[in-house]
Amino acid sequence: MQYKNNTKQRNVSIQGLRSFKDTLPKNVKKIINKKGHIYSETINNWKYIVGEDLFKVCFPKTFKNSNRFGVSTLVIMVKRGHEVDMEYSKKDILDKMNSFFGNSVVEKLKFISFDDEQKILTKDIGNHKNVAINKYQNKINDVKNDKIKKSLIELTRVFKEK
Repeated sequence: MQYKNNTKQRNVSIQGLRSFKDTLPKNVKKIINKKGHIYSETINNWKYIVGEDLFKVCFPKTFKNSNRFGVSTLVIMVKRGHEVDMEYSKKDILDKMNSFFGNSVVEKLKFISFDDEQKILTKDIGNHKNVAINKYQNKINDVKNDKIKKSLIELTRVFKEK
């Protein structure tokens, strides 16, 4: 392998195949080493950590690492109505996480409740289906992408009004 001077980030870099972590900038490496690894592993193994029942009603939102002013905290989003279940299993979750990582990674769990009902307002497109002329309507129906199909129907409706 040849060595080449790289003035942007390191004094010397190796040409050829490199591992992914060696190609990252130094600042990104620091962030990943601090927070990213713990949070990503927690998300990947969340079903194992909390169990099947609690997995359906909660998910990790953020992880704040410990510093001079505070302890390491995992913020968990919980469906409304299941906060009590999470509170009772708080110690089990802490123990499983710390045993999973091998040391005391999380010292505190914080729960935030949310409504599961998603109130999404959708326009009724059924009224606008027969706006276009029949020969164009067949072509619009052949479009596979739903967003494009809705946009074309809306466009024909606007033209019809003018």
